[in-house]
Amino acid sequence: MKRSYHGQMSESFVVGILLCLCGGFQDAYTYVCRDKVFANAQTGNIVLLGNHLAQQDWSGAVRYAVPILAFTAGIFVAQKVHFHFGKSEKIHWRQLILLLEIVVLFAAGFFPAGMSLPANALISFSCAMQVDSFRKIRGNAMATTMCIGNLRSATDLWCTYTETKDKKIRQRSLQYYSFILVFAIGATLGGVVTDAVGVHAVWICCIGLLISFLIMFIQEEVRDFEKLEADQRLQLELGTLTDELKDIGREIKRCLGSEKIEK
Repeated sequence: MKRSYHGQMSESFVVGILLCLCGGFQDAYTYVCRDKVFANAQTGNIVLLGNHLAQQDWSGAVRYAVPILAFTAGIFVAQKVHFHFGKSEKIHWRQLILLLEIVVLFAAGFFPAGMSLPANALISFSCAMQVDSFRKIRGNAMATTMCIGNLRSATDLWCTYTETKDKKIRQRSLQYYSFILVFAIGATLGGVVTDAVGVHAVWICCIGLLISFLIMFIQEEVRDFEKLEADQRLQLELGTLTDELKDIGREIKRCLGSEKIEK
């Protein structure tokens, strides 16, 4: 049976869309109600850190240094989860990452507006785990927490399409642009909901991550079914190849027998 997606469900469009929405939402959330810090885009935080250091504003520097360090820790933890649970048959290691994200973001929502530093640290930690664990969508390298790489890839592919007229390249380019749009929609929703709800708005992301977590259970079953189909196809192909080799062997014997008779 032909499927409309390939690989793990963690690389599917539906999971990618949910993660992109959450990524945009979180960036808007931390900027609107968490001291204008970017939870996802650490480049901006590094620039602002350098600016505050240059001004000898140590408290301001700490405000941006903490999410950078938390982001680094998130990458480290995500890799540890991958190393220790990468071969687990009971649950996919990326599902464990989603569970950790849900717990971390839920905890971040309890911090009041006056305690943005630990909240930003938790959100940056969560973002890092996501960006390190979910790197592809439909086989294409794709970031779900930032746009600069996606924008580069989208425009690069579109330029290639204008030269080659290859429809597959055009489709890949449009996929990148579509996820940039989804990220922007998530950021818009994040700004609107955060203005209305306040610090608890980040809990909306927990819902999206939970849905992604549950969807990946469906894929595990589908993936096993597809593996069975692949094994059956392989057995059929091997059987066909064996029959062809037998036919070739019989033909060789017949030819050799004919040569002996002529001699």
